[in-house]
Amino acid sequence: MGIRITPSILNADLANLRGEIERIPSADGVHLDVMDNHFVPNLTFGLPTVESIRRHTDQFLDIHLMIAEADRWAPAYAEAGAESVTFHAEAAAAPVRLAREIRAQGARASMALRPATPIEPYADLLPELDMVLIMTVEPGFGGQKFLDVMLPKIQRTRDLVNRTGLDIWIQVDGGISEQTIDRCIEAGADTFVAGSAVFGADEPDHMVTALQAYGTSHG
Repeated sequence: MGIRITPSILNADLANLRGEIERIPSADGVHLDVMDNHFVPNLTFGLPTVESIRRHTDQFLDIHLMIAEADRWAPAYAEAGAESVTFHAEAAAAPVRLAREIRAQGARASMALRPATPIEPYADLLPELDMVLIMTVEPGFGGQKFLDVMLPKIQRTRDLVNRTGLDIWIQVDGGISEQTIDRCIEAGADTFVAGSAVFGADEPDHMVTALQAYGTSHG
Protein backbone atom coordinates (compact mmCIF):
# COMPACT_ATOMS: atom_id res chain seq x y z
CA MET A 1 0.00 0.00 0.00
CA GLY A 2 1.11 3.56 -0.51
CA ILE A 3 2.14 5.41 2.61
CA ARG A 4 2.77 9.06 3.43
CA ILE A 5 5.70 10.54 5.34
CA THR A 6 5.13 13.93 6.98
CA PRO A 7 8.29 14.97 8.86
CA SER A 8 7.87 17.00 12.03
CA ILE A 9 9.80 20.27 12.09
CA LEU A 10 9.89 20.05 15.89
CA ASN A 11 13.23 18.31 15.38
CA ALA A 12 14.46 20.71 12.70
CA ASP A 13 16.47 23.93 13.05
CA LEU A 14 13.67 26.25 14.19
CA ALA A 15 15.74 29.32 13.32
CA ASN A 16 15.77 28.25 9.66
CA LEU A 17 12.40 26.66 9.00
CA ARG A 18 12.23 27.65 5.35
CA GLY A 19 15.61 26.07 4.68
CA GLU A 20 14.76 22.96 6.67
CA ILE A 21 11.51 22.41 4.74
CA GLU A 22 13.47 22.80 1.48
CA ARG A 23 15.70 19.90 2.63
CA ILE A 24 12.77 17.44 2.42
CA PRO A 25 11.29 17.92 -1.09
CA SER A 26 10.23 14.25 -1.27
CA ALA A 27 8.06 14.49 1.85
CA ASP A 28 4.31 14.04 1.49
CA GLY A 29 3.77 17.00 3.79
CA VAL A 30 5.24 18.96 6.67
CA HIS A 31 3.99 18.23 10.19
CA LEU A 32 3.73 21.28 12.44
CA ASP A 33 3.33 20.68 16.19
CA VAL A 34 1.49 23.54 17.88
CA MET A 35 1.76 23.32 21.70
CA ASP A 36 0.37 25.73 24.27
CA ASN A 37 2.01 24.60 27.54
CA HIS A 38 -1.46 23.74 28.87
CA PHE A 39 -2.62 20.62 27.06
CA VAL A 40 0.99 19.44 26.96
CA PRO A 41 3.97 20.60 29.07
CA ASN A 42 5.76 22.31 26.21
CA LEU A 43 5.46 25.53 24.23
CA THR A 44 6.31 25.75 20.53
CA PHE A 45 4.69 28.17 18.09
CA GLY A 46 1.28 29.34 16.99
CA LEU A 47 -0.78 30.77 14.18
CA PRO A 48 1.62 33.55 13.06
CA THR A 49 4.41 31.01 12.48
CA VAL A 50 2.12 28.73 10.49
CA GLU A 51 0.91 31.69 8.41
CA SER A 52 4.53 32.63 7.68
CA ILE A 53 5.45 29.06 6.69
CA ARG A 54 2.42 28.96 4.39
CA ARG A 55 3.71 32.01 2.52
CA HIS A 56 7.08 30.35 1.86
CA THR A 57 6.18 26.79 0.84
CA ASP A 58 3.71 24.93 -1.34
CA GLN A 59 4.16 21.76 0.75
CA PHE A 60 1.10 20.08 2.25
CA LEU A 61 0.87 21.51 5.77
CA ASP A 62 -0.26 19.02 8.41
CA ILE A 63 -1.07 20.90 11.64
CA HIS A 64 -1.16 18.98 14.93
CA LEU A 65 -2.81 21.08 17.61
CA MET A 66 -1.72 20.00 21.09
CA ILE A 67 -3.68 22.83 22.66
CA ALA A 68 -6.40 23.11 25.28
CA GLU A 69 -8.83 25.35 23.36
CA ALA A 70 -9.09 23.32 20.19
CA ASP A 71 -12.66 24.39 19.41
CA ARG A 72 -11.65 28.04 19.49
CA TRP A 73 -8.42 27.88 17.49
CA ALA A 74 -8.49 24.96 15.06
CA PRO A 75 -10.63 26.61 12.33
CA ALA A 76 -8.17 29.52 12.13
CA TYR A 77 -5.36 27.15 11.11
CA ALA A 78 -7.52 25.82 8.29
CA GLU A 79 -8.34 29.38 7.28
CA ALA A 80 -4.60 30.14 7.25
CA GLY A 81 -4.17 27.66 4.41
CA ALA A 82 -3.21 24.41 6.12
CA GLU A 83 -4.35 21.36 4.17
CA SER A 84 -4.91 19.25 7.30
CA VAL A 85 -5.76 20.27 10.86
CA THR A 86 -5.66 17.79 13.74
CA PHE A 87 -7.32 18.48 17.07
CA HIS A 88 -7.17 16.22 20.13
CA ALA A 89 -10.29 14.33 21.15
CA GLU A 90 -9.43 15.10 24.77
CA ALA A 91 -9.40 18.86 24.07
CA ALA A 92 -12.51 19.22 21.90
CA ALA A 93 -15.86 20.05 23.52
CA ALA A 94 -17.79 19.50 20.28
CA PRO A 95 -15.65 17.34 17.96
CA VAL A 96 -18.28 16.84 15.24
CA ARG A 97 -18.98 20.55 14.96
CA LEU A 98 -15.26 21.29 15.00
CA ALA A 99 -14.50 18.76 12.27
CA ARG A 100 -17.24 20.29 10.12
CA GLU A 101 -15.86 23.79 10.68
CA ILE A 102 -12.40 22.65 9.60
CA ARG A 103 -13.80 21.00 6.48
CA ALA A 104 -15.85 24.11 5.72
CA GLN A 105 -12.57 26.04 5.51
CA GLY A 106 -11.36 23.60 2.86
CA ALA A 107 -8.98 21.57 5.04
CA ARG A 108 -8.93 17.91 5.99
CA ALA A 109 -10.28 17.33 9.50
CA SER A 110 -8.31 15.02 11.76
CA MET A 111 -8.68 13.86 15.36
CA ALA A 112 -5.78 12.74 17.57
CA LEU A 113 -5.86 10.36 20.51
CA ARG A 114 -3.37 10.27 23.38
CA PRO A 115 -1.99 6.80 24.17
CA ALA A 116 -4.48 6.16 26.99
CA THR A 117 -7.54 7.28 24.97
CA PRO A 118 -9.40 4.41 23.28
CA ILE A 119 -10.72 4.70 19.73
CA GLU A 120 -13.98 2.81 20.30
CA PRO A 121 -16.00 5.68 21.85
CA TYR A 122 -15.35 7.70 18.68
CA ALA A 123 -16.35 5.04 16.14
CA ASP A 124 -19.54 6.88 15.17
CA LEU A 125 -17.56 10.08 14.54
CA LEU A 126 -15.27 8.56 11.93
CA PRO A 127 -17.34 9.64 8.89
CA GLU A 128 -16.83 13.25 10.01
CA LEU A 129 -13.06 12.82 9.81
CA ASP A 130 -10.44 12.57 7.06
CA MET A 131 -7.72 11.21 9.35
CA VAL A 132 -7.22 9.71 12.81
CA LEU A 133 -3.89 10.31 14.55
CA ILE A 134 -2.75 7.63 16.98
CA MET A 135 -0.08 8.95 19.34
CA THR A 136 2.60 6.32 19.97
CA VAL A 137 4.30 8.47 22.62
CA GLU A 138 2.90 10.86 25.21
CA PRO A 139 2.49 14.14 23.30
CA GLY A 140 4.64 17.11 24.16
CA PHE A 141 8.24 16.35 23.22
CA GLY A 142 10.09 14.95 20.21
CA GLY A 143 12.59 12.11 20.28
CA GLN A 144 10.64 9.78 22.58
CA LYS A 145 10.71 5.98 22.35
CA PHE A 146 7.94 4.26 20.38
CA LEU A 147 5.26 2.58 22.53
CA ASP A 148 4.72 -0.93 21.15
CA VAL A 149 1.58 -1.30 23.24
CA MET A 150 -0.14 1.06 20.77
CA LEU A 151 0.03 -1.44 17.89
CA PRO A 152 -3.26 -3.19 18.83
CA LYS A 153 -4.95 0.22 19.00
CA ILE A 154 -3.76 0.99 15.46
CA GLN A 155 -5.23 -2.33 14.34
CA ARG A 156 -8.56 -1.63 16.05
CA THR A 157 -8.66 1.79 14.41
CA ARG A 158 -7.99 0.22 11.00
CA ASP A 159 -10.83 -2.26 11.55
CA LEU A 160 -13.26 0.54 12.46
CA VAL A 161 -12.15 2.66 9.49
CA ASN A 162 -12.55 -0.26 7.11
CA ARG A 163 -16.12 -0.76 8.30
CA THR A 164 -16.98 2.80 7.24
CA GLY A 165 -15.90 2.11 3.65
CA LEU A 166 -14.38 5.59 3.60
CA ASP A 167 -10.85 6.73 2.74
CA ILE A 168 -9.84 7.86 6.22
CA TRP A 169 -6.09 8.05 6.78
CA ILE A 170 -4.55 6.57 9.91
CA GLN A 171 -1.55 8.56 11.06
CA VAL A 172 1.01 7.52 13.67
CA ASP A 173 3.16 10.01 15.55
CA GLY A 174 5.93 9.17 18.00
CA GLY A 175 9.17 7.25 17.66
CA ILE A 176 8.72 6.47 13.96
CA SER A 177 11.92 5.24 12.33
CA GLU A 178 13.19 2.46 10.07
CA GLN A 179 13.04 0.22 13.15
CA THR A 180 9.36 0.84 13.93
CA ILE A 181 7.52 1.78 10.72
CA ASP A 182 7.12 -1.80 9.48
CA ARG A 183 5.09 -2.84 12.52
CA CYS A 184 2.82 0.20 12.16
CA ILE A 185 2.15 -0.53 8.49
CA GLU A 186 1.31 -4.12 9.32
CA ALA A 187 -1.12 -2.87 11.99
CA GLY A 188 -2.88 -0.71 9.41
CA ALA A 189 -1.36 2.78 9.54
CA ASP A 190 -0.67 4.63 6.29
CA THR A 191 0.57 8.10 7.30
CA PHE A 192 3.62 8.69 9.47
CA VAL A 193 5.13 11.58 11.38
CA ALA A 194 8.91 11.22 11.64
CA GLY A 195 10.90 13.91 13.38
CA SER A 196 14.27 12.98 14.81
CA ALA A 197 14.64 10.09 12.36
CA VAL A 198 14.47 12.55 9.44
CA PHE A 199 16.10 15.72 10.71
CA GLY A 200 18.69 13.77 12.69
CA ALA A 201 19.88 12.08 9.49
CA ASP A 202 22.83 13.37 7.47
CA GLU A 203 20.56 13.58 4.42
CA PRO A 204 16.98 14.20 5.62
CA ASP A 205 15.40 13.68 2.18
CA HIS A 206 17.16 10.33 1.75
CA MET A 207 15.59 9.21 5.04
CA VAL A 208 12.17 10.37 3.80
CA THR A 209 12.46 8.24 0.66
CA ALA A 210 13.84 5.31 2.68
CA LEU A 211 10.79 5.40 4.93
CA GLN A 212 8.43 5.78 1.95
CA ALA A 213 9.95 2.63 0.47
CA TYR A 214 8.53 0.57 3.32
CA GLY A 215 5.08 1.19 1.87
CA THR A 216 5.99 -0.37 -1.46
CA SER A 217 7.33 -3.44 0.29
CA HIS A 218 3.86 -3.93 1.80
CA GLY A 219 2.04 -3.33 -1.48
